[in-house]
Amino acid sequence: MHERNRLRRRRWLIFFILALTYILVYFYRVSLAVVAGDISRELHLTPAQLGSLSSILFYVYAAAQIPLGPMIDRLGSRLVIGGCSVLTAIGGVLFSQAGSMGEAMVARALLGMGTSAVLMATFTIFSHWYTRQEFGKVSGLMVAVGNLGNLAATAPLALAVAFIGWRDSFLAIGVLQALVTVLVFGLVRDRPPQTTADGAEATPEKIGMIAAWKQILGNEDFWLLGGLAFAWYGNYLAVQGLWGGPYLMEVLKLTREETGRMLMYTSLGFIVGSLVVDGVARKLRSYKKTLLGGQLLLLLLMTSFLGPAELLPPVALALLFFVLGLAVSSGVMIYPIVRSMFPVTIVGTALTSLNFFVLMGAASVQQVMGVIVGSFLSLTPQVPAQAYRAAFQFPVAVLAFAVALFFFAKDYRES
Repeated sequence: MHERNRLRRRRWLIFFILALTYILVYFYRVSLAVVAGDISRELHLTPAQLGSLSSILFYVYAAAQIPLGPMIDRLGSRLVIGGCSVLTAIGGVLFSQAGSMGEAMVARALLGMGTSAVLMATFTIFSHWYTRQEFGKVSGLMVAVGNLGNLAATAPLALAVAFIGWRDSFLAIGVLQALVTVLVFGLVRDRPPQTTADGAEATPEKIGMIAAWKQILGNEDFWLLGGLAFAWYGNYLAVQGLWGGPYLMEVLKLTREETGRMLMYTSLGFIVGSLVVDGVARKLRSYKKTLLGGQLLLLLLMTSFLGPAELLPPVALALLFFVLGLAVSSGVMIYPIVRSMFPVTIVGTALTSLNFFVLMGAASVQQVMGVIVGSFLSLTPQVPAQAYRAAFQFPVAVLAFAVALFFFAKDYRES
């Protein structure tokens, strides 16, 4: 009993440290939305260049998923997270000092590489420290806690920028990242010293890298899930990661502080939803129904950016952004679904393979929207609403197509 309690305390200490790391990951993902205007003015960026600056983090992040899966399964998550966190700290400091588009792109690329391993390597650690039945709950909790970084990148970041500027704000986060990296190396462990009733499954025989990818990519449901993951995160980051901020300031004429608060409501909705979505899945006894229901709601809410959102009073607009966060939280179901598809020995490779689609969605949607916004503003600079309505049509169409296809996927039920 004493040993069991000790292991329980140890796994929650590991959870806490990894949660701190993931909070910083989320901060870097979405923080440009609030400071987009400041960075564009100081570095003289066009909308298309701003879209590229935001997207480079996600492109690098996505590309890194291909080697990271096998690295996690073979080197261990602790070493991979720790090494990547060093790159994140360097990238964060360099970004705060960037004096040109090129320097900012290099810094964002380092941030993409550095943050690329955290969530999937964390979930791999959880697959050893928590049972399959516990995995859905703890993964949702991790995403909920990570969204504190999302929260910090909204109203708190806007306040910090107002007092100390965007450069010192990002410099402080880079220093904090370095401190958390020390904790990862010192206290995180890949798996418990022995398998217990509370721990994960006993580790079966390892599967080769080629055989693992063959098993993953040969699963038709994995591709359908990947398509929905692409659309889900692309829509979320279209609003929260970059273009939601300029949309609110240029079309709805909100101040930066008001914009930060509005985006904060989405973060709060995501946090609340992530805490309850596993419970919803257990009641429905279906990951698929939970995911589909949330994505259909997300699709409906995203159509608001095609015009209706501009007619809403402030209270209704705040409610829209909060419910948008709730709908987005259903997307965390992709992780227990893919965990249920494959054995624990290749779960790192499976999770990173799925995460490739997640990050490609975020990168490509933001970049395409930047091109659309820029092309419309070059023709009709006095009508920004028309540009943003056209841009938001892209993520809405992608999500509608992905949801339709996912109806044909196999159902994965809670056991």
